[in-house]
Amino acid sequence: MMIELIGVSKKYRMGENKVIALDKIDLYVKRNEFVAIIGPSGSGKSTLMNIIGCLDKPDEGSYSFQGKSIAKASDNQLADIRNRKIGFIFQNFNLLPKFNAMEKVEVPLHYRGIKARDCSKRALSYLAKVGLSGRESHRPSQLSGGQQQRVAIARALVGEPELLLADEPTGALDSKTGREIMELLKNLHEQGHTIVIITHDPTVAQQARRVVKIQDGRIY
Repeated sequence: MMIELIGVSKKYRMGENKVIALDKIDLYVKRNEFVAIIGPSGSGKSTLMNIIGCLDKPDEGSYSFQGKSIAKASDNQLADIRNRKIGFIFQNFNLLPKFNAMEKVEVPLHYRGIKARDCSKRALSYLAKVGLSGRESHRPSQLSGGQQQRVAIARALVGEPELLLADEPTGALDSKTGREIMELLKNLHEQGHTIVIITHDPTVAQQARRVVKIQDGRIY
């Protein structure tokens, strides 16, 4: 089992009020699955994404990633999991304007101390994989929204992670480009990638192999 959440709860304080973001959630994701977690704004899906992505820890319950307890992991161990095991794809691409596509994709590899020549070789390979050959020197202002998201996907893939975690990957795109990105993700799944998508869009969710619904911090 890649992802195993048992009885996971998360609470926040807003002023004097306590908000229950997640309420005793159980969730299991096997290796090579393609799962969509769908829910409206305020349903708890972003909190769930943060826990799955090792960006946060639950207040109660347990989370195991590839059989290892996350609750017992140190901050350095969590950072290593995020860098080596999980590829993140965000709604707004998170691309710094001064770097070109090649430089952006190389970033995770530099953090691992990989030699510059090898970084460049792998970045070129993954830009080609997402259909961006010839765009390596382009900066965000020279790329369409769909092309920027493809750069973000190449950046997520280049470290060869165990899990791709996508937060509203089509949310900032028009419908045509969104469909193209979903086709790309489906192709990646067919190549063996484990993918979890967080979305509010039923059209996006229906393209996954399994749909999990979240509402008021509970899974249905």
